[in-house]
Amino acid sequence: MGNTVKWGILGTANIARWAMIPGIKLAGNAELYAIAGRSLEKAQRFASEYGIGKAYGSYDELLADGNIQAVYVPLPNDIHIKWVKAALKAGKHVLCEKPLAMNAGEVEEMFATAKECGLHLMEAYAYLHSPYIESLKKDVASGIIGDVNYIDTAFVTQGYKEDFRLHKELGGGAMYDLGCYCTTMILSLIDSDVEFVKASAEFTDLGVDYLTSGQMRFKNGARASFNIGMCLGENSNSRFDRLYVHGTKGSIRSDVEYNQEGKVRYSIYTEDGVIEREIDVPQNYSLEVEQLGRCILGDEKPHITPEFSIKNAKLIDAVLSEIGY
Repeated sequence: MGNTVKWGILGTANIARWAMIPGIKLAGNAELYAIAGRSLEKAQRFASEYGIGKAYGSYDELLADGNIQAVYVPLPNDIHIKWVKAALKAGKHVLCEKPLAMNAGEVEEMFATAKECGLHLMEAYAYLHSPYIESLKKDVASGIIGDVNYIDTAFVTQGYKEDFRLHKELGGGAMYDLGCYCTTMILSLIDSDVEFVKASAEFTDLGVDYLTSGQMRFKNGARASFNIGMCLGENSNSRFDRLYVHGTKGSIRSDVEYNQEGKVRYSIYTEDGVIEREIDVPQNYSLEVEQLGRCILGDEKPHITPEFSIKNAKLIDAVLSEIGY
């Protein structure tokens, strides 16, 4: 099979432009082989701008290319299931942008298809591949702050004048776009099943949640809360990220942004004083491309497992049910 995976991108979304195309180009085991758009003209513009060898005017044409081993799916949330299953049935491994689907039932169906096809499907939470997260999890597991009994995290961004995130039929809203980061962070640091969920939200005139808060309790007694929103000015590029992990012997505080790269820092507070951590973090999207590439080449299992994605999808479903989405 060689040491390089040939990738195709199924769509010309902005996240492909600023995140995944650079990520594939930085990955040591990946080749950006082709891109498809809803029109050949748009795909050709992307291909010309980023030096991509092939451009296709439809997603089906890209999936029919036998040279492509893996595809990245950055399409609107409501059609993830359609194109992920189509890609799997065309013999492609798949990295699909978060959230993987509109509900846990769809997520389970997608992983069942991947299993039937003997292919890898991984949900694209690039930040979970970061050495920052690895360091956080290592510190929590070490017992330096004791047993985790409370986590609070926030992710608040700009508002949008016109964007798919504003449309319910496309899977828009703060919970699908931002809340999934908070829930995956919480689930990564608390090793227990969710016991109950409470949540409330403010909605837009188009029926998507604009500002959402949630709390949950786990069967081991730990609790967590999150706040998310798209309310920091219209198209302002403003954002606010926060993480607080409280344990029986200390706490961890971090203002690191989700998917932040470069030198990132967080603080550990214990009875003996404050420990400052500084971690060098590469471009997160290249890390997830490389990791799935190693899986495809036969060396590893996907870092974001089916079990984790299903557990997170069920938690998102519970929040959406609570807020009446």
